Amino acid sequence: MKRSERLKAIREIIKNSKISSQEKLISELEKKGFNITQATVSRDIQFLNLVKVRDAQQNEYYSLSSKFTGDPQFGIAKVKSKFGESVISVERAHNIIVIKTNPGEAQGVAASIDGSNFDEILGTVAGDDTIICVIENHISAGKIVNLFRGF
Repeated sequence: MKRSERLKAIREIIKNSKISSQEKLISELEKKGFNITQATVSRDIQFLNLVKVRDAQQNEYYSLSSKFTGDPQFGIAKVKSKFGESVISVERAHNIIVIKTNPGEAQGVAASIDGSNFDEILGTVAGDDTIICVIENHISAGKIVNLFRGF
């Protein structure tokens, strides 16, 4: 299975379960058909910026960091702000959105999109003034492009 599918599965597991160790995360991933090593899980945890938090009973478990799980409105507000400052156009080709920015602004805009953790967005690639945003399917791409154009 693809890395993007695995990362999406990890986010779902972390959102829906209190996972306290890499071993438990591996076990949950195996239930979903992923066969991975501890080293891969460790890299995925770092990539997703997972952190350990404590609940009211002082039990530790993995969570998406505030970068990913903060107030969703804050994440969208940050993207909206970046779009207002930097984006020139938003175009769609099937499940890919191409975002044109002012020169030198693409990486900052892409970082705000990535940091907002839209479930539909598989990833972004940014150059100097262009971002390619890969969406999970064409239906979601339509929704995301409409959202981005509304900014």
